[in-house]
Amino acid sequence: MNDLVQRLTQEQEIVASLRPETTVAGLKAAVDRGYVHCKFTQTRGGTELGIPLDKERSDLSKADWENGTGSLLIVGELTLDYTKVRFHGTIDLATLAGTGRLEPLEDVG
Repeated sequence: MNDLVQRLTQEQEIVASLRPETTVAGLKAAVDRGYVHCKFTQTRGGTELGIPLDKERSDLSKADWENGTGSLLIVGELTLDYTKVRFHGTIDLATLAGTGRLEPLEDVG
């Protein structure tokens, strides 16, 4: 496992990375598509990951989309630098920020 993956196994700040603008509606659209971008802000330049949502492990029940309050737990698997990982992140809808970490699953290469 490389240094970046190792560093991201520690819980740290993340933000929802949405385009063209960062809004609750944009996050809701990404969740509805089943694919959310989150950015770890404490790496050099930030590390943005595209996370395919694991609907069984994620928890969207605490999100009040209409009022922009509450939070959601995003879980999904991806490969980062030849290491299969599971992303775990909690995002507060009021700020579109939260905390996240990676759980290494296995080396691909």
